[in-house]
This record gives sequence, C-alpha cells and structure tokens, in this order.
Amino acid sequence: MQHWIALFLEQLKATTWLEWAAVILGVAEVLLARANKVWLYPTGIAATLISVYLLLKVALYAECLLNGYYVVMSVYGWYHWIKKRGQPPVKVAYANRREWITTLLIVFAGWGLLYWLLVSFTQSTVPLWDAWVSSTAWAGMWLLARRKIENWVLLNISNLFAIPLLYHKDLAMFAVLTLILFIVAIFGYYDWRKIIINERLSNQDA
Repeated sequence: MQHWIALFLEQLKATTWLEWAAVILGVAEVLLARANKVWLYPTGIAATLISVYLLLKVALYAECLLNGYYVVMSVYGWYHWIKKRGQPPVKVAYANRREWITTLLIVFAGWGLLYWLLVSFTQSTVPLWDAWVSSTAWAGMWLLARRKIENWVLLNISNLFAIPLLYHKDLAMFAVLTLILFIVAIFGYYDWRKIIINERLSNQDA
C-alpha cells in the first residue's frame, strides 16, 4: 500500500499542466454526461485531442488510434444529440434489440481486432486485457452517442478492468482517476434511469 501511495505522489509531482488539463476535462465530460448535458461532447473532444498529443510524444501510436475513435464518436454523438431540422433532441432510453446486437458486435469484434493489432504490430505485454478494456469502452461510447442508458454499464465494465490494468502498468494516478470515473458512472446510470421513469410518468399523465 505504501508503494502505491509513494508512486501516486511521485506521479502527481511529475504531472504537466497539459496532463492536468486532459484529466480535468475528462472528469468534466463524465459529470456532464451524468447530468445529460450536450456540452459533454466538446469537453470530451478537447480532452481527447490533448491526450492524442501527449500520447504521440511518447510514441504510443495504438493508443492514439483509440483516442481518434473517441473523437469520431464524440462528433457523431454531438450531432446525434442536437436538434435536427426542428426535431426534438434524442431522448434518454433503453437500447433495443438491434442496438444490443450492434453493441455486442463492437465489443467482441473490436476485442478480436484490437488483440490482433496489438499482437502483430506492438510490443504489448497485456494484449488480451488491453484489447478488452478498449472494445468495451468503444461500445459504451457508441451507446452514449445514442443516449442509451446501458452506456454506463459498458463504460463501467471497461473501467472495472482498466483499474487493475493501470496499476499493473504502474500508472497509479490514472488508476485512481478511473476509479473516480467508475463511481461517477454508477450515479450517472441511476440519474438517467430517473429521467426515463419521469418521462414514462409524464406520458401516462398526458
């Protein structure tokens, strides 16, 4: 335990202002998502672009590609959430059968593809684990873009596996951040559930 505390404090001292900006914007993105605010997308895009720059500096090219996916999904989600030609914004809802099929395809096809890429083109020591964390996060981002409540479940599956992975890689600070995001996502799920329940009650009263 003392080792992890010392490691965390060491990383805290070495953190640059750009890293702090990425972390703060990343937390803000999740809090805005929990509050069901469309501003989560420009905030998330800013955090991701900073992360891409930092990852390029340390030559983590595979991670840059993953973050590029987050940017694309954030732009898609931003567009999907806002009003289009006078139509109301997309409402929070549960995923239907077709969306669940797409979600599972993203998880398992993405897991296999990322595993192959990591094994074939990188020196990753944990390709299976790393690929799973990323593929479940991919699926969660897709569901978030469509305002489906299950996005919190997929994102937290990713977070649950990411926390020990980050500790395994001696990234204590990012493991703690992921733990915070895990807790926020739990509250996000119940907040969105209240939105769905209130919407159903409103429709019954109408």
